[in-house]
Amino acid sequence: MKDYVKDLRNLIGTRPLIIAGSTVLLQNPDGKILFQFRSDTKEWGLPGGAMEPGESFLETAERELHEETGLVALKYLPLGTISGKELYFQYPNGDEVYNIISVFLGTNIEGTLKINDPESLRLCYFSYEDLPEKLDERARLILETYRSSL
Repeated sequence: MKDYVKDLRNLIGTRPLIIAGSTVLLQNPDGKILFQFRSDTKEWGLPGGAMEPGESFLETAERELHEETGLVALKYLPLGTISGKELYFQYPNGDEVYNIISVFLGTNIEGTLKINDPESLRLCYFSYEDLPEKLDERARLILETYRSSL
């Protein structure tokens, strides 16, 4: 989370925040989906993150994808936006959020897959039939919601 969210946390502590952000679904030529093993939750999630002031959902998707994976998608297909009580999350440090997530399918991928920030410990592709055990529940919900788009 960037300084904006940190500044809010300094004011309200760990109480729930409504956080808008974007997630990008990427598939390799074998149809496997890209996941990141996150340093904060020690779970597998999808590339994405919180919107910064002034950004659109698309700009957030573009920035987060590159920051977290080193990749750039030349085309983004908006799949939809999800929100609600199912997207409540409490981080290990106690911070609580309700997420509003705009989901994109990224295609025409360029770049070299690499960890660019401290949020990721590993990057790996998994098939839908062989998802990792420690899968973030928000990622699971996104996959269930948009599986037909993959």
